[in-house]
Amino acid sequence: MFITVNCPDCSDETEHEIISESRDTLVRCTVCGHHQRIQKEREPDSRMIKTIVSREGTSKVCSIELAGDDECTVGDHLVAECGDDAFGVEVTSIESGEKRVERAKAVDITALWSRAIEQVVVKISIHDGRKTIPVYMECDGEQPFVVGEKYVVSGKRFAISHLKLRDGPLMRKEGWKTVGHKVKRIYGVRG
Repeated sequence: MFITVNCPDCSDETEHEIISESRDTLVRCTVCGHHQRIQKEREPDSRMIKTIVSREGTSKVCSIELAGDDECTVGDHLVAECGDDAFGVEVTSIESGEKRVERAKAVDITALWSRAIEQVVVKISIHDGRKTIPVYMECDGEQPFVVGEKYVVSGKRFAISHLKLRDGPLMRKEGWKTVGHKVKRIYGVRG
């Protein structure tokens, strides 16, 4: 096996043949034949962090593996492991000791709070002129929704009039779009 490292005799990065591996790695330069020992790169310490995953009204205790020096931020998209299942989640809150923080190193995290984003249930309010009909649609978290476009859900045809996002803004301008996992509610008019 070969690796590229700096050779002190050649004063350049050259290809080296790996002679032996133990605590250090013994290599030989393929250009000049110089032997040297290089330190093996340490695998970063990883840790499993307790993660509460919410999915439309139910919560489950899972875990997320992070390297000890990784930094996690609210809004990060990570993969949670729940037994044999693994799925995408969005971090909604970080617990570090006794307080909630927006960002923390993995070694300082007590628990992560998250929500599943691969499959989501989107809440839709369809107004038909006299009354508003609530509808729920299960969809892929990356499914696009566009203001002004027509959709059919549960046999009801409607055009999106505006989109309410989870992080606050209301999207009203025709052509503006987002994806399912960012939607708090879709408002539409029958038609």
